[in-house]
Amino acid sequence: MAAPRSYALRPVLVAASLADLRGPTDGLVELPQRLFWSGAERVFDLSDADRLLEMYEAVFDAARTEADLAEHLNGETLPRVWTDLALAPRVRRAWEEAHPELVALQLPQAELAPVPGVLSPVVIAA
Repeated sequence: MAAPRSYALRPVLVAASLADLRGPTDGLVELPQRLFWSGAERVFDLSDADRLLEMYEAVFDAARTEADLAEHLNGETLPRVWTDLALAPRVRRAWEEAHPELVALQLPQAELAPVPGVLSPVVIAA
């Protein structure tokens, strides 16, 4: 078995409060290279939902200080996009443990029902 990679051992950085996250909510945002080094285009148009998600995912992955989180994430926007973010399970778990309001945004499993012949669950309206 291979030894775990060091990035998997790094503690998950979680903001103490969603209210501490004061990042922008619109416009163009250029992430510093320390937060987004893998792509040539570090400017994100927050009016584009896909680019907003990409920026948030990059910040969750690369932030090393609470100041990084506070400067680039927004506490009002985060709950709206939470379920759409592609995050490592340990990151999602740490944030949901610290901020139970993020868990409350997810559809309860009791409202999902399997449909024969369909691979994904279907939402049953009440």
